[in-house]
Amino acid sequence: MQTRTQNSRNKINPQKFALWAAMASITMMFGAFLSAYIVKQASGNWLEFSLPWTFYVSTILVILISYILHLAKKSLAGDSLLRYRSLVLTGLVLGTGFVLFQYISWITLFQKGVDLKGNVSGSFLYLITGIHALHVLGGIVALIISSINTFIIPFQRLKKRINKFDLVVNYWHFVDGLWLVLFLFLLLYK
Repeated sequence: MQTRTQNSRNKINPQKFALWAAMASITMMFGAFLSAYIVKQASGNWLEFSLPWTFYVSTILVILISYILHLAKKSLAGDSLLRYRSLVLTGLVLGTGFVLFQYISWITLFQKGVDLKGNVSGSFLYLITGIHALHVLGGIVALIISSINTFIIPFQRLKKRINKFDLVVNYWHFVDGLWLVLFLFLLLYK
């Protein structure tokens, strides 16, 4: 009996393992993008341009999302239904705002002459920020589901519910941290 209890404690949650494996593959994909960016930039004829101010707003939103979702997780664990609901909904609004500001950034860049057909530097910028935005949209879907669940499922502090929301929070922390790395990279290597 003791061995069975010890074995069950040492097992990792399969959903969390799958999430971490997915995050590792996403990290490798972006590593490849950034490596290709550096190699292509070194080959010459690289168009230099400044990043629009809306990318800075996106970065602030990303930091806020991580903080808000961390507070939401604490509220769920602490049996504060109203606070949990409002924080999850706030995270959803901020995540949507992030994508909106990314779109505004792309429009601004396009109006400045940075497009997909011209210099490869613009193509890389759209690729990197666009693929990241797609991953954010995945996080938004998870927040929509979490938001719906806050109103449909009776509020109980169940381990299964906390674990599911923990997956959402972990994914968002990852996507947010990834944006910070990408944004700093784009600032340094523009």
